Amino acid sequence: MSQITTNKIEKMIYVIRGQKVMLDSDLVELYCVLTKNLNKAVQRNIGKFPNDFMFRLSRKEFEDLRFQFGTFKNSTQGRKYLPFVFTKYGVVAFLEC
Repeated sequence: MSQITTNKIEKMIYVIRGQKVMLDSDLVELYCVLTKNLNKAVQRNIGKFPNDFMFRLSRKEFEDLRFQFGTFKNSTQGRKYLPFVFTKYGVVAFLEC
């Protein structure tokens, strides 16, 4: 994590549904875990993640982000499911899992 700069983290923050959020794939990169392990941790602790902590993007939200940000497109290719996004409270809850 020491190699990740504040600037890079700021670029991982998107505003969706009026909330600042981070993609599950960005949390995976930040904390050097596998996506499947992140999803398992969330499922095991689902009570810690109400809708204001985490939600799944709609197809339209996902497509809008892909077209808005070129680098976003590269990091989301090959996904089977729409990504989850985490608010700042969701990120903290994830760290506590």
